[in-house]
Amino acid sequence: MDQAGDGCCVLDVSGVGYEVFVPLRALGRMPLSATTTLHVHTHVREDALVLYGFTSLDDRAAFRVLLGVSGVGPKLAMTVLSDLSASELAQVVARGDRGRLEAISGVGKKTAARLLLELKDKLPNPGFESSVSVQTAAPISDAASQVCDALTGLGFSRAQAEAAVAKVNSKQGSAPVETLLRQALATLR
Repeated sequence: MDQAGDGCCVLDVSGVGYEVFVPLRALGRMPLSATTTLHVHTHVREDALVLYGFTSLDDRAAFRVLLGVSGVGPKLAMTVLSDLSASELAQVVARGDRGRLEAISGVGKKTAARLLLELKDKLPNPGFESSVSVQTAAPISDAASQVCDALTGLGFSRAQAEAAVAKVNSKQGSAPVETLLRQALATLR
């Protein structure tokens, strides 16, 4: 993997190089020549296909939630996650710390206020990860995994998605993906 100063790295996957943008906070901790796992978000625009990589599923989920905020694009979302991890962002939002968000380059007063307002119920509560039961952390079926992926794609954290699927899955057993997704969404509202 080759790194550049702008958060971009070239990831070698079986001899094929992929340009991936990674938060600077994570990029500095990634080894240059060792095997690295990145959780990738593919952003499709009319004129480009851009890959954004994250060292944790929570950071990728936070990125996707940030993209759902009015006026926040991938560049600003990456800037936020270069400064704060997903859990730190959740804590800042939970505290309503507008000043901390304004300290991030590119985030002004209006954007900080909008982030606090729109992220309030979309990020997990700080410490939520530690309260997830052992049953939730257990391996899940393929259908349940697909439902978890769909829920994180909709902006829910991985922990929230797994908890909702665990609730529904314990009642349904081996229900089709569509049924599990519908019922999991109902538990999250």
